[in-house]
Amino acid sequence: MDPNVQAIRLPRKNLATPTKRKDRHSGLLQDQLRRAQKGPWVPSFATAFRAFLLMRVAGAMYSNIQDCDEVFNFWEPLHYLDRGYGFQTWETSPKYSIRSWAYIILHLIPAKLASRLLGTEKRPAFFAVRIFLAAISSLSETVLYRTVVEDVNYRVGRYLFFMLLFSAGMWTASTAFLPSSFAMYAITLAFSWSLKPSKTKDLRRTLFATLAYATGAIVGWPFALAVAIPFVIEEFFVYGADTVTPETRTAWLIARWTRLIACGAIAALIFVPVIALDTLFYGKLSVVPWNIVKYNVFPDSERGPDLYGTSPALFYIFNLLLNFNVLLPLALASLPALLITSRIDRKRLGEKPATTQSTSHTILAIRLAPVYVWLTILSAQAHKEERFMFPVYPLICFNAAVSLYLIRGWLEVGYLKLTKSPFQASRATIFSRFTLSVVSASMIFSITRSLAHWEYYHAPMTIVYRFETQELPRLLNATGYIHLPPPRESDSPKYDDDESSPRIDFSPLEKFDLKLCIGKEWHRFPGHFLVPDGVRVEWVKSEFDGMLPGHFVKTGKYGGLLERQKGTKFVPEGLNDLNKEAPAFYVDIDSCDYLIDLDFPLHPVSSLYEPRYSIEENTWERVTCQKFLDSRNSPLLTRTLWMPGKRWQEANEYGDYCLLKHRKNVAQKERDYAVDNKRV
Repeated sequence: MDPNVQAIRLPRKNLATPTKRKDRHSGLLQDQLRRAQKGPWVPSFATAFRAFLLMRVAGAMYSNIQDCDEVFNFWEPLHYLDRGYGFQTWETSPKYSIRSWAYIILHLIPAKLASRLLGTEKRPAFFAVRIFLAAISSLSETVLYRTVVEDVNYRVGRYLFFMLLFSAGMWTASTAFLPSSFAMYAITLAFSWSLKPSKTKDLRRTLFATLAYATGAIVGWPFALAVAIPFVIEEFFVYGADTVTPETRTAWLIARWTRLIACGAIAALIFVPVIALDTLFYGKLSVVPWNIVKYNVFPDSERGPDLYGTSPALFYIFNLLLNFNVLLPLALASLPALLITSRIDRKRLGEKPATTQSTSHTILAIRLAPVYVWLTILSAQAHKEERFMFPVYPLICFNAAVSLYLIRGWLEVGYLKLTKSPFQASRATIFSRFTLSVVSASMIFSITRSLAHWEYYHAPMTIVYRFETQELPRLLNATGYIHLPPPRESDSPKYDDDESSPRIDFSPLEKFDLKLCIGKEWHRFPGHFLVPDGVRVEWVKSEFDGMLPGHFVKTGKYGGLLERQKGTKFVPEGLNDLNKEAPAFYVDIDSCDYLIDLDFPLHPVSSLYEPRYSIEENTWERVTCQKFLDSRNSPLLTRTLWMPGKRWQEANEYGDYCLLKHRKNVAQKERDYAVDNKRV
């Protein structure tokens, strides 16, 4: 530039100023080796969320329905809201009202959205709800993982990430349409907030944690509030990050108590929309959370949860071993491990000598306590179910991750004493190899457990899929209502997998009045969402003599929520809370067109009400069958974990889970409803 030319120079922003990064050794647990070295890789929030979402969506598409309560108390009422018919249990009768319509309505949004975008079929709506749940679970898990990285320890967060990602328990619980799963999402978010340092002047931690705990209890499952007991104790009595002298203790207590009570009052407002919706749909004032507590905690001599089965005290221990394998012993050892670390490796806890602040091991002990509290409370109850443990599944992984980190610290302390050289210890790989072996073993066991669920017990969902995609199209084609393309070389049952193959219209099924019957396999029925409209599902008598669901009062197929209230307010006959059989809910087996039944040819069992239908070839024809594990006659190891190889697979024994066709009834309907030379 010419020196005689003047120019205006504007000051530029200094882009070279580095942003201040969070100290990775500032959490509750602090590394003693490699402090100046670059830390190991930990996924960012976005990366972790994508990984969780990928795994959870896979679970949504391929995991089984483990609990019949999920189908009859939640999927069926949701189907009723969507389609105007379905099964109704006594829990959703206005007489008892212990299931929340407010919770069920939340899931109607993705179901309706799927129907709008993907057509009138019901199957996409089913998976849309599951994917919706997968996304919520992925978000809550990611929030917990990143909070652990930032406020506990980045290594603990890394262990937690892989433990959650591959856990067999999370594979099932994350996409289950159950209040206990909803409580799990809420508790995971609440626990994430509770991991933040507790300061009297910081209202956000207390408010958001309280709101999340309350949402999980009020909208989901009221008993889940027990998980918050350690959090409440901490809020009331533990200094946390506050500095409290004897002179200021009284004022501190008043401030803490006032804050938590105020946050609790705000959180209680969640009751308002929940009670309003439940009252609207039941047609009377209904406080569902209280009804649940009253029935389960204060039953009379004839009622109560024990009517539906009792289990030994160690039921949850054995069940959790299946879902968390090596992680369960680590999780249960977390508090003893913390005690040992406070004695032999106190620096790892970042202890401060001041008596006016809470010690790190006290705060961490409170963080580890919820798993112990929940397991103790539930183990003391006679009635036990796997789903009851769902709310603390992520916390089990957290406890296990903390234990693994503390045990790694013991190895470091021992190595230092042997070598007398911090430099050698900082370069040793034994510590990372140890943690890698534990996390890898957990991943392998979890994957094989999830594969076992698919391989051994997925038949009920596969059978109804083949009923919809093979048998019903065959029936429509045989009567002239559709014309199917020739089978592909792969013999795939799916006819609409490309644009050249038209969608199948199942609407003509309405005139066929088809009955799909289920006997002893009633508890494995996956729900009406997987059975096309026009097929009526009915029960036939089996050896089971308890209460089976009845049918909702049928309302218009395309009616809105106001139309559905006619059925939800109606008090049906026969449904009772005493688990007494209602014979009126059964139909004659001879009136059935199709039947789903399970038979074990190698160990056959037959009785008056449970004959071996699949071998009655004169009456029933096998349409399609799937193998189903005979767990009573299979080895413990191979029935628990799926193992590749012919040798391992041959160790198990299997039954035939079959869709059977009544030869006479179906043939008669094919003749009666045949359409001559017509294609609709």
